Amino acid sequence: MLIVLIALVDWRVETNVSLGFLYLFPMLMVGVSLNRWQIGAVAALCTFLEEAFDPFPFLPSESIPRMILVFAAFVGAGLFVFESNKNRELSQRHVADLEKEMDLRRDAEEQLRVLVESSPAAIFTLDAQGTVLLANESAHHLLDAAPGTLAGSRIGNYLPALASVPPFSSGTQLFRTEMECPGRRNNGEVFLANTWFSTYRTRSGPRLAAVVVDVSEDLRNREESSLQQFMTGSRILVATVCHEIRNLCGAIGVVNANLGRNAAVACSEDYRALATLVTGLERIASLELRQSASEAPIEGVDLQALLNEVQIVIEPPLREADIDLRWSLPGSLPLVLADRHTLLQVFLNLTKNSARAMESSQIKVLTIGADVEAGRVLIRVEDTGPGVAAPERLFQPFQPGAESTGLGLYVSRALVRGFHGDLAYVPRSHGCCFTISLTAAADGSDQNKHAEHTSLTAGRSHVVPGEPEPAARGRA
Repeated sequence: MLIVLIALVDWRVETNVSLGFLYLFPMLMVGVSLNRWQIGAVAALCTFLEEAFDPFPFLPSESIPRMILVFAAFVGAGLFVFESNKNRELSQRHVADLEKEMDLRRDAEEQLRVLVESSPAAIFTLDAQGTVLLANESAHHLLDAAPGTLAGSRIGNYLPALASVPPFSSGTQLFRTEMECPGRRNNGEVFLANTWFSTYRTRSGPRLAAVVVDVSEDLRNREESSLQQFMTGSRILVATVCHEIRNLCGAIGVVNANLGRNAAVACSEDYRALATLVTGLERIASLELRQSASEAPIEGVDLQALLNEVQIVIEPPLREADIDLRWSLPGSLPLVLADRHTLLQVFLNLTKNSARAMESSQIKVLTIGADVEAGRVLIRVEDTGPGVAAPERLFQPFQPGAESTGLGLYVSRALVRGFHGDLAYVPRSHGCCFTISLTAAADGSDQNKHAEHTSLTAGRSHVVPGEPEPAARGRA
């Protein structure tokens, strides 16, 4: 419409001055909305109208160069606006993208800040000199420092191992690892820290980020559990040795009684001294080692979670030995009456025995399965080894041909029977199979009744040929 208006004015107004320069205004307008080819077409139209209504006569030698210059001016004006508008739109989009990125960055920083501040683990950021740049609330609580006072302090005063990380102090390489190291709180208390840290570079220099957790309680629990396991195993070993000594003392007593029938020998001082020594040795060996009443009662253990821990422990060495570990477990397993750490040790002993037995086997498969039968849980540990040559001597202590003292299976069964279970050998045509029988945990009084019943019957669940009955073993 503007072009038509300018053309009408140029057509109707009779002057010696050309009004064609007015077409620059519509060219500036079309540069905003049209593309390059459309701008060229409109510029050609304006050039034609400008020349058509020009008051001067058309002379090819003068008019053609003028038309070229006019066309170039119109096209240049339109393209200038077109490119300017395009750059403006790109700038607006870029600004919008920057604003969006800033919003996302602010959200990420806020989420990271909330994560760091709400983390139960202590989080530190250090510079190359070991100075604390950032410490969350848990870090202040861990080091017994007042809130906001750790920034600017030296980490070596609390965690010397972090201040001496070689790659961090030299700044020549990045380091991502974890370590266990001692730490010291402001009040002088020493604790054990498990530390995960990594180094990184920034424009201000190398930095170290560390996550620190106090594992002192875990260490105490682990050591107390190890001590309890050691005392339990030692108690069983001492009782076993005493049992063997009592057997020898019984035999010596018989010989001593036979010698006493000889009057000449009976009057000998050496004979009386020997009899006194044998009596004293028998009295020492007759001491019963009982569990103290202060030990924690047996509680329900999550067998599924325990087997998961067993898998974590045994799977890597079995894989290195080319042993195929297979599981045959039901969808769910009930809680069982047992001591968690003791039962874990029994599983480890059985699986290690199976791994040693399959060292020379062509087919190496270890299968761990479980079944629930009449209030008891039966866990099977089967292997494809050569089997057992003398099953009747499996659970006898100090048996010849066994590794070390030959007490592994004996102690394992004694430990399982300590919480009303049993460990038995199941004959197989090929390979070897052991079954751990445990009592399923019940609720309330049913659990106590079930425990009392199993304590009376567990010892009779399996008798190995050539072994004394449970009652005789208890008297031993």
